[in-house]
Formats: sequence, C-alpha cells, structure tokens
Amino acid sequence: MALPVDVEALEKAFSGIGVDEKSLISILTNSNEEHKKSLRKGSSKLFIEDENGFERSDQSSIKILKHQFKRFRDAVVLSIQHPWERDARLIEKAIKKGPKHYNVIVEMACTRSSDQLLGARKAYHSLFHHSIEEHLVTHIKGPERKLLVALVSAYRYEGPGVNEDVAKSEAQILYEAINNGDKNKFLDHEDAIMILATRSKQHLQALYQHYNQSYDKTLAQDLEGEGILKDTVECLCTPQTYFTRVLEAAVKEDADEESKRALTRVIVTQKEQLVKEGFVPNKIQDILLGLYKDFMLASIASGDIK
Repeated sequence: MALPVDVEALEKAFSGIGVDEKSLISILTNSNEEHKKSLRKGSSKLFIEDENGFERSDQSSIKILKHQFKRFRDAVVLSIQHPWERDARLIEKAIKKGPKHYNVIVEMACTRSSDQLLGARKAYHSLFHHSIEEHLVTHIKGPERKLLVALVSAYRYEGPGVNEDVAKSEAQILYEAINNGDKNKFLDHEDAIMILATRSKQHLQALYQHYNQSYDKTLAQDLEGEGILKDTVECLCTPQTYFTRVLEAAVKEDADEESKRALTRVIVTQKEQLVKEGFVPNKIQDILLGLYKDFMLASIASGDIK
C-alpha cells in the first residue's frame, strides 16, 4: 500500500514547471501493481474513481502533464538551433498565432543587434520563401502592422553618439502623440513610428530619460495598458523591466500555458541579455523541476551566448 508520503511525492513531481524525473523513477520503478493501485486511489490530482470503482486518469491532468514533459524538449531544441533559424521560426509562429503573440515579434526585433535581426530575416527567406515583412502585411490587418513592419525592417546604428537635444525634442513628440488625443492613433503617427523603428537604442534610452525628467513619469507608464507599444518601449529602453515582467508572469500560481512557455523562450533565447542585466534566478528556481530546471538554471549561469 502506498504511504501518504509516496502520494505526496508523486504529486509534487508534477506540481511545478517541468517534471521531477528522478522522483518519478524512484517511485514508479520500485512499485508493484498493488502499490501503484494505492497511488492511483490516493492521487486525486491525477486520477478519478468512476461509479464502478475504477481509477482512471483525469484527462485534463494528463494534458497538462504532456505540456510539462515537453518543456525540456522544447528548451533543448531552441538552444541547439542556429540563432537566426530560431528567431525566424519564433516570429513565423507568432504571426500565425495572432495578436496575443505579437510581443514575441517585438522581442526579436527590439532586443537583437542589427546584424542578428538581419540574419533572422535572411533565415526567414530560406525557411518560408517569403520575407518577414511580406508575411506581416499578409496576416496582420490591425493597426499594429505598420509598427511591426517598421521594427523588423530596422538596421539601427549601434555607435555611441547621441544628440541630447534631438532626444529631448523627440521625447516631446512622443508625449504629444500619446497625450494629445486618442492613444489608439499613436500606431498611425508617422513621426512616432519613425522614432521607435529607426533610432539607435542609445538614443532611445536617452529619450526615455528626458521623457521621465520632463513629464515626471516614464514613457512606459504613459503607455500602460497599450500592449505592443509598451512592449516595444521596454524592449528598446529598459529590457530588464520587460523580461522581469514576462518571467514573473510565467511563475505565477495562476499562469496560463502561454505565459509558462515564455519562460523557456526568454531564458534560452535571451540569456545574453539576462546576464548583461544582472538577472538573478531566485524567483524561478523554486518552482522549476527536474531536467528542465537544471537546463534553465545552467543556461543562465553559462553567460554569453556562444
């Protein structure tokens, strides 16, 4: 008969993000059929007993388990792919999935170097026989299209020079575009799109500081609730804020599956940025399990992308 501690250990092996494979191996390979039967009876999270006294698996729980077992595989695949192919495939999937996933396109376009983004665009040609821009125009009909096309088309200057007067004047342009009318029209504001899509990150970070100093709030705060616009500004100007927000959402107790998948994407594909920004994995290590946990923590600890 399974002891309560065995049932607790079994359920705990599935209770985080990932799976505790070592515990499962220990429990299940040392169980005879009678012991497994009592495990099924004791584990209401995984099994339900029907009117005939038959302990059958709860299919909703099994579906969740399949997602948990996939996490390690998905992390390995993302890690081993060529970075250009990986980014191209992530962008293509985000385009097809629709508006709730456009932040992935923003991530790839705004956190990569100019050469890295150009490489992803080249990979997209080879993989899908179309350009990213063409697919964006074909599949996206909403107001986000203009901004997304501009972001993925960018080849930003990466030198150190910043004209502070221009940065300050452009902070005013963005402030007026946001506050002097309907925020929804910001996505049609030609100057605002030009600033976000073409200026260097150093310039935009200076602009961000001028905005804060001039208007006693940050540009991101002024775009609260504006989805893709806030994501764009944070990825360009304060990437640590953006990635912290994504990772914290992933480990919330009520996090949905897409939020949890973002944990894999961000840690595997943005580890250089996380290390640069001094990300400390304390908030995630207690909820991750098994090989997936080992892989995620090792990815962060490994430092720069090789």
